[in-house]
Amino acid sequence: MTTPDPGASPLLTAEGLYVAFPARRRGGSAARPVRAVDGVDLTIGAGEIVALVGESGCGKSTLARALLGLVRPASGRVAFAGRPLVYTPRALKAYRRRVQLVLQDPGGSLNPRHTVYEAVAEGLRIHGCAGDERAAVAGALARAELRPPERFFGRYPYELSGGQRQRVVIAGALVLEPEVIVADEPVASLDASVRGEILALLLRLRAELGLSALVVTHDLGLAWNIADRVAVMYLGRIVECGTAEEVLLSPRHPYTRALLSVLPESPLPPVVLTGEPPDPSRIPPGCRFHARCQVLASGEAERAGVDLRCRSEDPGMVRGPGVACHWA
Repeated sequence: MTTPDPGASPLLTAEGLYVAFPARRRGGSAARPVRAVDGVDLTIGAGEIVALVGESGCGKSTLARALLGLVRPASGRVAFAGRPLVYTPRALKAYRRRVQLVLQDPGGSLNPRHTVYEAVAEGLRIHGCAGDERAAVAGALARAELRPPERFFGRYPYELSGGQRQRVVIAGALVLEPEVIVADEPVASLDASVRGEILALLLRLRAELGLSALVVTHDLGLAWNIADRVAVMYLGRIVECGTAEEVLLSPRHPYTRALLSVLPESPLPPVVLTGEPPDPSRIPPGCRFHARCQVLASGEAERAGVDLRCRSEDPGMVRGPGVACHWA
């Protein structure tokens, strides 16, 4: 089994990544940009699976798109194998052969008019790959555990189960022999009985091919089952990062503790977060979580003498393992 080497250089890196989108104008006033990704550092090592977790709207998918080169950051950089990503069509095409995307909804990402063979072969044709196309497609389907692969060549998406469609999507990524897969909620649309099979497949691909993966999810249970490291994102920033055991067994940030508290077997007292995350175009001063923070609301932060800092002083960014919290 291939395991990540903690001393090795990272394969895929985000450094100070900032992605903003223009906001709608209100009452004729100048619109403030929406800071979807607000200064993120993240690394993925060779053979490593990193889970990026957080609630909807926190910037997870935008960060994933930036790592894929689909969104160009306003500042900061993405680097692959130590080399900064170049945003020319030719360079991006070569890069995307090495870093592939697996989408959440296989029903939406597969063309209903294309057979399984055409869906998997599409990447080979786009990238002009030489060699035996039929053998490459069969090999990718077999690695995605669709066997015998020839039996699936002529089938259409509507003839497949949800799990089989997701395996076709994974095969479409594998056919290009990438080094990294970015999987955006890869099992969210699947039945519980199938989720474990897809997660086991990703782990097997890591073991056999040395494949690295960034798994974007809101499901901390999934992160526990598959990830080497976990990065927790809130309102455009990573607020806690560490090994899966560190983050999920001994969470330090109140937001992480709240997410974990609602899991069925969690030893933590249940926390119900009040209100909605702040408007990302009007991020409040201090800790961006302070308006919803159970530690601040309960008086624990005041007893620790950090309540004023929580409301007025930015705790900074997580660079590598750590937590962005005055109380922690």
